[in-house]
Amino acid sequence: MKDLTALMQQAQAMQQKLQDAQAKMAETTASGSSGGGLVTVALKGAGEITAVTIDDSLLVSGEGEILSDLIVAAHADAKRKLDEVNGALMREAAGPMAGMNLPGMPKLF
Repeated sequence: MKDLTALMQQAQAMQQKLQDAQAKMAETTASGSSGGGLVTVALKGAGEITAVTIDDSLLVSGEGEILSDLIVAAHADAKRKLDEVNGALMREAAGPMAGMNLPGMPKLF
């Protein structure tokens, strides 16, 4: 019975670590850029856009397609960075369970 109690305590500790990691992930931010810094996008949490900065040189008639491509590229750059940080937080929280895909358990990353 001691083994079951120890197992339950480990499960509760891991659950707390995962909850802490999720809270950290919600506050994590990342910025991405494109066009040599002409466009930057800031993301928070799971990918919420918090800011977009566009250099004035792109705000001219006929540059709409280029601008949209640069925004998409900057977002992809920021999302990649955010996913790397969030993945590291989850791996740290999961400890020895990292990478294990157990039936009935959510995939951690």
